[in-house]
Amino acid sequence: MTKAQRFKYILDYFSKNQPVAETELRYKDPYQLIVAVILSAQCTDKRVNIITPPFFERFPIAEALAVASQDEVFEYIKTCSYPNSKAKNLLGMAKKLTEEFKGIVPDDVSELMKLPGVGRKTANVIASVVYNKPTLAVDTHVFRVSARLGLTANAKTPFETEKQLLKYIPENQVSIAHHLLILHGRYICVARKPKCGECPFVEVCRYYEGIRV
Repeated sequence: MTKAQRFKYILDYFSKNQPVAETELRYKDPYQLIVAVILSAQCTDKRVNIITPPFFERFPIAEALAVASQDEVFEYIKTCSYPNSKAKNLLGMAKKLTEEFKGIVPDDVSELMKLPGVGRKTANVIASVVYNKPTLAVDTHVFRVSARLGLTANAKTPFETEKQLLKYIPENQVSIAHHLLILHGRYICVARKPKCGECPFVEVCRYYEGIRV
């Protein structure tokens, strides 16, 4: 099976059996999503969704967050991972968003990456989810699943994974492919004990091929 055939097989299955896929983070506007994605680094979406309602009630817009103290922000997010650094990043993001972007979350990846706490993955999520751009965020799930399925080869970094995936995923499927790979990694192709017995891709999976030998 060629690389192109492998991609087609997997994407065709998803399109027929899971045509709808979206982020599990709860948000109402671009500002809320960027906050949620920053909080989600090395933290579960479930935990983030518990933290954000009172956070957004207190800081409903970037301008409100920008004038808060780091100690106050910490109190709202202290149950997530790395709350000190995230509180600092959230404040920096809100201040820059307010001062340089007039409170409007930009749609360009390079512009988004100018915001504190916003790396390439977060920028790609915002550009894709909010602005429907063909950007593909690579988190630990996407990185792992892509390698196991044989969609990537010898990719050492998320950026290498992103470039390899974009070579074969049609532009109009990039956004949904990101979510599909994440969900597959979160619920089926889990890190320690992948549920190969529940996976529809064992026939084409490089990882499964290796453990059968």
